[in-house]
This record gives sequence, structure tokens and C-alpha cells, in this order.
Amino acid sequence: MTTKQIRPTKLELSILNVLWQKGPATVREIHAVINESKPTAVNTVLRMLQIMTEKKLVTRDDTVRPQIYRARYSQQQTQTHLVKDLIQRAFDGSVKEMVMRALSTRKPSPKTLKAMEKLLEEFEGDSK
Repeated sequence: MTTKQIRPTKLELSILNVLWQKGPATVREIHAVINESKPTAVNTVLRMLQIMTEKKLVTRDDTVRPQIYRARYSQQQTQTHLVKDLIQRAFDGSVKEMVMRALSTRKPSPKTLKAMEKLLEEFEGDSK
């Protein structure tokens, strides 16, 4: 995923979440899941998938009917790209500022703090 990669919109992320959870799916299968949380026309989902194909966010298998859509990038790859983009655009490249702002929005659970401590220890070990 390049730094020039187009950022997915909210609806595109909803569709990607369906594909990450369900795996490859048809328009109707994706629509059924999206429609449960927010009433959406099947044509809207189809149009979004066409746009997402052009943006290279999904791939489409045209050899079968109905066509099957797959997320081009894993959830982790997409999240990493979005976080890097957010750090650059909103925090002028400062990971520290982003983490501090994130921590100031809500108190982390003891489990989250423990995971953060472990990650910091791993980074410290790598830098030695």
C-alpha cells in the first residue's frame, strides 16, 4: 500500500469490515450485512464496490456469477496505513503527540496499559 493510496470513506470501511470478517462475498451478501446496521439500497452497495474496485481497495472475480469481491489489503495493512496517514496529517508526524492525545480521550484499562508496557519493553529491547 503506497503513501498515495486513497483513504477509504466511512461506507467503504463498512464494506471492507464485512469482507475482512466474512471473507470473499457477493454484492447481495455484503448488502445483507450492511443493511442490518444501516438500511442501504443494494444498488448503493454495488456502486460503492465499483468505485472501490477502481480505487484498488477491492478485487472482483469476473469469472463467476454472481461476481465475488475481496479486500485487496488485510485489515492490519489498512489500519497501519490509516494510522500512518493520521499521524502525518493531524500530528505533524509525531507518534508521541498522537498517543498522548489518544490516552487523554479516555482512561485505558489495566489490560491495555499492560499491553502498552509490553510493547514499550519490546521497543526498548530492540534499541539496545
